[in-house]
Amino acid sequence: MATDALINTYGTRQLTLLKGEGSFVWDINNKRYLDAIAGIAVCGLGHSHPAVTEAISKQAATLIHTSNLYNLPAQENLANKLRQVSGMDKMFFGNSGAEANEAAIKLARLHGTNKGIQNPTIVVMTSAFHGRTMATLTATANPKVQKGYGPLVQGFVRAPFGDADAVAQLITNNPEIVAVMLEPIQGEGGIHVPPNDYLQKLRKICSDNNVLLILDEIQTGNGRTGKYFAYQHAGIVPDIVTTAKGLGNGMPIGVCMTSGEASELMQPGSHGSTFGGNPLACTVGLAVIEAMEKENLIERAAQMGEHLIQRFRDTLANCLHVSEVRGKGMMIGIELERPCTELVAAAAAKGLLITVTAEKVIRLLPPLNLSDDEAELLVTTLTEVIEGF
Repeated sequence: MATDALINTYGTRQLTLLKGEGSFVWDINNKRYLDAIAGIAVCGLGHSHPAVTEAISKQAATLIHTSNLYNLPAQENLANKLRQVSGMDKMFFGNSGAEANEAAIKLARLHGTNKGIQNPTIVVMTSAFHGRTMATLTATANPKVQKGYGPLVQGFVRAPFGDADAVAQLITNNPEIVAVMLEPIQGEGGIHVPPNDYLQKLRKICSDNNVLLILDEIQTGNGRTGKYFAYQHAGIVPDIVTTAKGLGNGMPIGVCMTSGEASELMQPGSHGSTFGGNPLACTVGLAVIEAMEKENLIERAAQMGEHLIQRFRDTLANCLHVSEVRGKGMMIGIELERPCTELVAAAAAKGLLITVTAEKVIRLLPPLNLSDDEAELLVTTLTEVIEGF
């Protein structure tokens, strides 16, 4: 299947996928694939999960959309549930992770404006990825995704990921810094896990300097790392958290969550979204969280993730071109010593869907409810692919 009616932003697509169930998808030739990327961390419950299908069906037959000019019970129910699982105070709903990050950036600038700062500046990290809208594109570190879109948005400075002292030095030397924005674990940048005390140090630095701590949990959130949000491993509360992907299990939704003073920065009329937080998306979001709780998937992600990382370390121990297996929960990276994009097609030929990021890191983001047999299939198939590379 091919058409020239699409703007070619994704290159040549090798597969045509027609259906999915659980951890598997099937292509147009009825070939089955184990989906180890889950729509890039979106389908944490797998494909066609009954709770998601039921929520979509019932809500679609009742009320799909009304404007945010009216009270929306589904939106309020999801906001209350997110408050419970996150420890944050208030929510703004959009349609995507990039939109949630745009809201976070606007909040940071409002924080600076309220402090009388003329050029509010946000510290972002090396190897960061925050989206492809103009502001999030600037916050992203990859020059390939920025190429041709200049001039970029002003107001960002960059620090080495994992180096809290570098952030402290930037804040000391620049009184216009209003926020520090980062992913708790970098996904697109290559599955980089920072030191255990990194977020705690950043929390203290930000609090001491009246600077907002913004965590982009678009990929790490919704149970992916073995906590509902990755910052909960560190026992801190950020000022702003953004999330999307796994919250809707395929239904487009994004959330910018705030705590403390950050919750009072925006006022009526200062921000909005036509489709954000509509009844259909929010009903599905609530169903996803409740299904995760019912099936104990956060605990499952922690245990299965640890098992997978160790299994890959064991099976690839003698593979000379594998330099490291790393990750947390069901967010796993296998770094090779040379670019390995061609492994995507090699794995697909054996019925396994993977991605390669940062040129030489195999990124695995399987469904959180991956079974023991499916996990072993993932390990044996991918090990065979890597050994043959």
